[in-house]
Amino acid sequence: MRGHIRKRGKNSWTIVLSMGQDPSTGKRRQQWVSVKGNKKDAERKLAELLHQIDTGGFVRPAKVTVAEFLDRWLHDYAWPNLAPRTAEGYEQIIRGHLVPGLGYIPLTELRPEHLQRYYSEKLASGRRDGKGSLSPRTVRHHHMTLHGALQSAVKWGLLARNPADGVDAPRYQAHEMRTLNEDDIRIFLAAAHPTPYYALFYLALFTGMRRSELLALRWNDIDLDLAQVSVVRTLHQLHDRKIVFRAPKTAKGRRTVALPPSAALRLREHRQKQEAVRVCLGIPLQGDDLVFSQPDGRPLLPDTVTHAWVKLARRTGLSGVRFHDARHSHASLMLKAGIHPKVVQERLGHASIQITLDTYSHIAPGLQAAAAARFDQGLAYDPTGDGNSVPVKSG
Repeated sequence: MRGHIRKRGKNSWTIVLSMGQDPSTGKRRQQWVSVKGNKKDAERKLAELLHQIDTGGFVRPAKVTVAEFLDRWLHDYAWPNLAPRTAEGYEQIIRGHLVPGLGYIPLTELRPEHLQRYYSEKLASGRRDGKGSLSPRTVRHHHMTLHGALQSAVKWGLLARNPADGVDAPRYQAHEMRTLNEDDIRIFLAAAHPTPYYALFYLALFTGMRRSELLALRWNDIDLDLAQVSVVRTLHQLHDRKIVFRAPKTAKGRRTVALPPSAALRLREHRQKQEAVRVCLGIPLQGDDLVFSQPDGRPLLPDTVTHAWVKLARRTGLSGVRFHDARHSHASLMLKAGIHPKVVQERLGHASIQITLDTYSHIAPGLQAAAAARFDQGLAYDPTGDGNSVPVKSG
C-alpha cells in the first residue's frame, strides 16, 4: 500500500505515505501529512501527493507537529505494545487534552516552558473556557503520557532530547492503602460465602492476584493436584464495552502462584457448583472455560465485580477498602509473617523487588524491629557476664 488516510479528529485526517526503505537501516520510512476537512478532501490530497511522488515533485514537509507525532505514536507504538486499557487511557489524554493544548506546536520546537504552561493551565481553576481545573494526579498522568511519547521520539531520531525531562510533574497525595487484618478477612469472607463471588474474593485475598488476572483464568491454567495457578493472560474491558484478553505486561507478570490448601479446596468446590449449573444449561464445562464467569460461560465484567466487592465491604463495616486492597492485604500479611520480600515479589508479579519494597515500605519498621530481635536471639550474647553469654571470637 503506497498510502492511506486515517481519521484523527472531527474535521481532521492523517495521510500516511509509504516512502520505501531507508537504505542505511533497511527500515520502512513513512511520511505523515495532516489534512483539515472531510474524507473526500483527504482522499483528494492523498491522490495529489501520490502524483507528486510519481512525477518527482513531492517535497517533504519541513516540520511535524506534536499532534501529528502523537497520532503516529498511538498507532505505531501504544496500541500494538501496551495493554488495551492503558493504550485507551493514553488516547483519551492525547485526544482530549494534549492535542488541543500542544498539538499545534512543531515537534522540534517543543520546549519545557510549553509543558510548564500547559500544566499550570490545567491545574488552574476558573479558566476562561469555563472548564474546571484538573487534579495534580490527573495532570501528572498527562506528564507521564507525554514523557513516554516524547521518549519514543528521541529513540526514533525525531528529537535530540526529551523536553519533558526539563519539567517537574505535579506532586499529589497518593491514595491511602487500606489493608485487611486476619479478623477482617474472616468477617469479609463469611459475608461473601452466600454470594456468587465467594471463590473469586477468596482467591484474591489468598493469592494477591490482580482483578484482570483472576477474571482471565481458565481451568486449564489451574492444577488442583499440585495446588498452583499459571498466570498467562489478563482480561480488560474497553470503554466501548468490548472484552479483550492480553498477555501480562511484563515477563515477571507471567508466573506460577502456589495455592494455599484452603484456596485449592475452595476452587474444587467452586468447580463442582459450576459443573452442576452447566449440566442444567446443557453446556458441558471445558478446560478452556473461564474459572470465574457468568452461568453461561461469558466473562464477568470487571466493574460488576468491583461493585460487588464495594457493596460487601460496606456491609461488613470495611468501607473504603477497594478490591485492589485484597492484593495489598495479601502482601502485607505475608511480609509481617516473615516471608522474604523476594517471594512476595514473585507471587505478586512485580517487575522488580524494588517495587515490592517501595510499595510496602510502611511495613518495614516492624520488619526491622523483628529482624533486630531475631539477631539478638540468634547470637545469644549476654553483655552482663553472668555466664550465659556466648564468647566472641577476636579477629
